[in-house]
Formats: sequence, structure tokens, C-alpha cells
Amino acid sequence: MEPALRLGAGISKQEIREKIWDYMEAQNIADFPRPVHHRIPNFKGSSHAAEKLLHLQEFKMSRTVKGSYEACQNIRELDAYSRMQEVKVDPDKPLEGVRLMVLQGRKTLLVPTPRLRTGLFNKIVPPPGATKEILRRCATSQGVKNYSVPIGLDSRIIVDLIVVGSVAVSEKGWRIGKGEGYADMEYAMMVSMGAVREKTPVVTIVHDCQVVDVPEELLGDHDLTVDYILTPTRVIVTGCTRPKPQGIIWSMISEEMMGRIPILKNLHFREKQAGKDVTLQKEYLEHSKTSNKQAVLWKSDQIASTTLSELAGSAHLDHDPVALKNESSSSVTTVYVGNIPQDARVSDMKRTLREYNAVPLRLNWQGPQGRAFLDYKDQATAECVISSLKGLSFGGNSLWVKLAKKQKNK
Repeated sequence: MEPALRLGAGISKQEIREKIWDYMEAQNIADFPRPVHHRIPNFKGSSHAAEKLLHLQEFKMSRTVKGSYEACQNIRELDAYSRMQEVKVDPDKPLEGVRLMVLQGRKTLLVPTPRLRTGLFNKIVPPPGATKEILRRCATSQGVKNYSVPIGLDSRIIVDLIVVGSVAVSEKGWRIGKGEGYADMEYAMMVSMGAVREKTPVVTIVHDCQVVDVPEELLGDHDLTVDYILTPTRVIVTGCTRPKPQGIIWSMISEEMMGRIPILKNLHFREKQAGKDVTLQKEYLEHSKTSNKQAVLWKSDQIASTTLSELAGSAHLDHDPVALKNESSSSVTTVYVGNIPQDARVSDMKRTLREYNAVPLRLNWQGPQGRAFLDYKDQATAECVISSLKGLSFGGNSLWVKLAKKQKNK
């Protein structure tokens, strides 16, 4: 089947996202919440696509215990509850139908905690005798909050099936998320916990238009691939042979990320005690003699969507006040970026700048005013950035990129 969207050579991950989001909105494929930009897009027919999961052997190979939830709670006291199949499903809106099917199938539903701030998983525990309507409520984002209990690192969970959302995916199994890297990080954490194995199947559910020819060169070692793609019209077995993440790549983790995601600290300590290499990003880059490269003066909102080669070749993500002191204010050239959508997020701008090798010394974000100011070490660098970014589609808008007014006469 020919893809609905054709991608040109040299396209970036962010450009692929923008094309998918723009197409879904233009074709009215998108469903609530809208606009779908900066999200795992919900789409019309998502529940129909989700129903195809019922026919996958990996979903039917259930180790569930027959009976009601009340009976399952009694069984748990006999330490037999663990015989239920455990399915990890992302909290995205288009996967709501999947979460409901997992609950209706008497399986254990695991949902990642929002942005991993309070741990890795929550287990959804419906009330005893839950009706279909209550189960439907449990499957919503609000239900995940109201009917869940946290799962700690010491929990002996074995995840039998993983269902993730995607913005784009190829028939070969290459996947692109919304750019924050949480699905990749969650999988890496599960590997570190011993909760998944190499053969644990990964499924994604998307609209047909989201199946595109993703170039393999865009993938890094941290990127999660998928084994099955379910759309409203197809079940695609990818046959993907590319290895999935083998664990957390600590050299891509900054100290700031460690502070923002407490579970990382715990895993870092455990792996260090086990004698593994847990060198963090800043130490890795200093060891690689890249500390003389251009420094990024922001705190990254991104988890793992920058490859090591990009990090080593351009910048590290930790705030480095020394670099600011050493940079002569007279040599800094500022670039103005305008026509930024008001709902855009600074994390998306940071990610886009990375992908275009346009990392600034500092970023002055004025999103509500639809603009940003980027400082570069000299005018030559700034002019190269302008050439790269001018007219770039960002959140559906073509960016206005030029030298800031005070720079024009230099």
C-alpha cells in the first residue's frame, strides 16, 4: 500500500511530525483533542484500529485468571495474581480503547506515570464488581488517576505486551514519537528492571496516513522500534530485526534529568552498584573532549531524542554559566524568530534547533508573543542558521527568521 505522504530526502524527525500533524488536520482525520500538533494524534477510527489487537496471538496468549476482579483480589492473597498477563499501554487518547480491552480481558493494565515524575508505572485497579461503564471510565486519563496504585522498582513485574502511541511509523518498524522521548525511556527503564525481554512484542496503533517511509538513519540506539502496526484497515507485521534499546544510555542523561525524574536516580544507583558504566552526559562529553564545543544554555525538556553523535558533535544540555562568562557580549549575534504559534512549547523549539544543528548559546523564549531570540557566537554562524530555518514549518506556521534589529547594521 502506497503511503499517503511522501517524504523527501534529508528530512528530519521534526519535519515528519509537522507533515503528519498538518495532513491530519487538513484532511479532518484528527479527532479530539485538537489541534493534534505536539501530541500523539488521536484520529477517527482509533477504536476500530484498537479492536485488531484482539486478534493478535500475543494478546490472546493470556495468562489471566478467570473470574471477577473481586476474585482476582482474593487470588492475589494466594500469590497467584501475578499469573495475569501484564500489558503496558501509554496514556495517549487514541489508546483509550486498548486500555479498555485490557481491563475487559481481565489483564493487568500498567500505565506510565505522567512524565515519569512519580515513578514508572501505575497499575489500574478497578473497584470490585466493576461494570463495563466503570471500566470505560478507568481507561480514560482521569480514570488512570482515580483508579491506580504505583508500582515500585522492587515489584516483580514481567510485561507481556507493550502498546505505544506514535506520530509516524514505517512498515519496517521504525517509530517516531512526539519528540519528548518518554516511550523510549520507559522501555529502557523496563530493561534495567528486568521487566521486558528482547522478544517482548511492541505494538503501535495509528491511522493509515501515519505509516510513512521513515529513513533508518534518523534512528538512534535509544529509539524504540515496533513489531506490529494496527491501523483502521491493516495489521502490519514489521518483522523488525533492529535491536531494541538495551537499557538506559547514561551518557545521554543529564544531571538535570536525574533531578527531574527521581526513578532515574534509583536506577543509576542500582546499576552503579552492579558495576555497570553509568557515566552521565556531562562527564561523557568532557571525556570526549567536547567541552570546548558550543554550550547549550537551557535545561532540556527532552529525554532521549538526541543521538550521541549529535551530542558529541554539537553541544551538551547542561546549564553551563562558565560558557556565558567566557562569551564576549560584543561578538554575540542575535537571531529573531517570529510567527511562532501561541500554543507552541519551548521544548519543541529546542528540539527543532537541535535537529537543524542550530543550537544557540542562549534562548530567550517569548512564546505568548509568538517569538524567540537566539544568540550565536558570531554573525557567520547566525546567518547560516537563518538560511537553515527560514520558512520552516513549525506548528503549522512558516517561521520568520532574520537578524534581530540591533544586529542589522553590524
